[in-house]
Amino acid sequence: MIISRRVAQLFTGPVLALAMVLGGTALLTAPAPVSAFTDVYDFESAQQEKDFQELTATLRCPKCQNNNIADSNAALALDMRQKTYELLQEGKSKQDVVDYMIARYGNFVTYNPPVMASTLILWLGPLFFIVAGFTVLVMRSRKGNQKVTDTELEVDEQARLKALMSEMGSEMGTEADESAQQVNQDGKVK
Repeated sequence: MIISRRVAQLFTGPVLALAMVLGGTALLTAPAPVSAFTDVYDFESAQQEKDFQELTATLRCPKCQNNNIADSNAALALDMRQKTYELLQEGKSKQDVVDYMIARYGNFVTYNPPVMASTLILWLGPLFFIVAGFTVLVMRSRKGNQKVTDTELEVDEQARLKALMSEMGSEMGTEADESAQQVNQDGKVK
């Protein structure tokens, strides 16, 4: 019994310390309870629930940019889901709910904004750039196809050229005479 007490005293300190370290590690790495919740709504009919699901999937959260209000966890999206539920409980149609959300948050809440004067550039801008790009491509391709043709001088142009060359020749000496001789009989300059 004396040996077992001594062994117990030797191992109590280190074993107790190890147990405390392992226990503390387990507490720190244990998953914390998640405070996420799911909205629970009671609907009068299956059609109302279907309308709610469709509306929350098609209305965009103004805070989250490209998330719909069904997928967003923002407080604004939660408020919008709640208001959608309330409007459907009042008997409003899907279009009435969409109109209410547009009136309150603007056209941004819909993924397909209507064609209006203020959104016209959004609809016509891409078309303009496509047409402009196509026009540039056509114009550049036509320029590349044009070939430089040999120009022949007419008789009066040929005579004028000879006169100018001889005039330059008298000023510059024999260099101009050689240049004048390079004009052949067809009127082409070599």
